[in-house]
Amino acid sequence: MPGPLSGVRVLDLSTVLAGPLASSLLGEFGAEVVKVEQPGTGDPARGYPPLEDGVSAAWAVVGRNKSSVTVDLHHPDAPDLIGRLAATADVVVTNFRPATLKRFAIDFDDLVAYRPDLVMVHVSAYGRTGPYADRPGFARVAEAFAGLTHRTGFPDGPPVFSGYPVADGVTGIYAAFAAMLALRQRDLTGEPQLADIGLYEPLLRMMEDFIVDYGATGEIRERQGNENPHISPNNLYRTRDGRWLALPASTDQMWRRLVSAMDAPDLAAHDSMTARIEHRAEIEGRVAAFVAAHDLAPLTAILEKAEVAHGPVNTAADICADPHIRERGSVVETKDRSDGRTRLVQGSAGVFSGFEQVIGRGAPDLGEHTFAILRDLGLSPTTIDGLADRGVI
Repeated sequence: MPGPLSGVRVLDLSTVLAGPLASSLLGEFGAEVVKVEQPGTGDPARGYPPLEDGVSAAWAVVGRNKSSVTVDLHHPDAPDLIGRLAATADVVVTNFRPATLKRFAIDFDDLVAYRPDLVMVHVSAYGRTGPYADRPGFARVAEAFAGLTHRTGFPDGPPVFSGYPVADGVTGIYAAFAAMLALRQRDLTGEPQLADIGLYEPLLRMMEDFIVDYGATGEIRERQGNENPHISPNNLYRTRDGRWLALPASTDQMWRRLVSAMDAPDLAAHDSMTARIEHRAEIEGRVAAFVAAHDLAPLTAILEKAEVAHGPVNTAADICADPHIRERGSVVETKDRSDGRTRLVQGSAGVFSGFEQVIGRGAPDLGEHTFAILRDLGLSPTTIDGLADRGVI
């Protein structure tokens, strides 16, 4: 069954993670994605270790469902070629700095000349406006700038990065959402649309309490380790067999269920979140002792019976072996198109009643589709060979 984005063409002028994730998500639900890469080297993400046959193992996820066309954006003949590609696209995704787009002559106004109703999703470190617009930045810079790094770590230690560069992931997802908003507006008005997203902005939006708490109290929220400033108990607790368990009693009802599972009626006196935060040390200690008295498997059975929200801290091996994750398609097996190798990769998030995710095309070889796509633009083989001879492609 065709995906909901079938018929939408995306020109991916981005590199590494946030932009390519956005275009990849669109591709997984039916969009045709044409990725432009630098001749000879390609997207830097192709080179991130571990490497298999010289290509990053992660490229199987980052590059899937895309065609690869090589164009040297530094070449003076590149802007017209990119413009002709944009003329066939509904959406352009890019994450170059604003000044770089202008220097390459492939900014929004440049490409709208080729496609008057074009949608451009532009992800950059700080956005297209403001005093920092042309500063470079990556996910870790954005996480620090948005305040997430300030809040991550333990009170007596330095700020800590999260275990994965979440700014790329969160902003990639938000950029795909922005593409949908812009396409909808384009379809309503017939006008071109520019979605301008700073890499830090979706992270800042995600932390609902961060700014409003400061505005209300004047206090800066500091690092609290695994505790939650608004909820107790909410922590990681170690089981008797050395596993770790996430156990957040985020509502009064969940707290009552936990008290019942612990067989600790005296704790029922702390029946409001305010009271539990006031007695955080006592409550966290009691819950930690309860968890430490059980191995993970029997404890899971106790908590499931009591309908208490909980979950193990999974490794990659745990995730790949988990029957729920496999049944949901959160991790799937695919065959590499070039060498036939079976790979475990993440699926798309969610299950939909009317359509499915499509992981139908493995990650492309560098420049694999250059000739075919340029030919579809109406370029003759002789013209394409001339572009190659001049180093444009």
